[in-house]
Amino acid sequence: MPPAPPVSVSIPRIGARSSLVPVGLNKDRTLAVPPVSQPMQAAWYRYSPTPGEVGPSVLLGHVDGGGKPGIFHRLHTLEPGDEVIVERADGSVARFVVRRVAQVPKKAFPTDEVYGDTDRPEIRLITCGGSFDRAAGSYRDNVIVYGTLKAR
Repeated sequence: MPPAPPVSVSIPRIGARSSLVPVGLNKDRTLAVPPVSQPMQAAWYRYSPTPGEVGPSVLLGHVDGGGKPGIFHRLHTLEPGDEVIVERADGSVARFVVRRVAQVPKKAFPTDEVYGDTDRPEIRLITCGGSFDRAAGSYRDNVIVYGTLKAR
């Protein structure tokens, strides 16, 4: 598909639907996220390909925030074959099929697997997971969903 910024994401199996805001990097080179005060807002990493282009398009969302479930609260329950639907600014829709779901320690984040080049259009959905580290104020793991563009 030609480049077109994504405007929304929906994941029917878990009842998730959100507009998408573009995010970049923080000063410390970590991925920026929407404010935790807006746990139902998902984001698109604007330095990744747009959904439907060749390469891994990266979407992220909170697992929770402010004591409430976040947009990707149930992301860990997805299974191979589930669908992720991304509406794009040009009016087109990119439909992805979940290939696998992984939970990994943040200290062992698979950077190349998530952001590295691919030879086809793919998607990555990222949220927090695992146990909560109260001292650090964050979750110890990430949940990552890997998907591929569905044949038209």
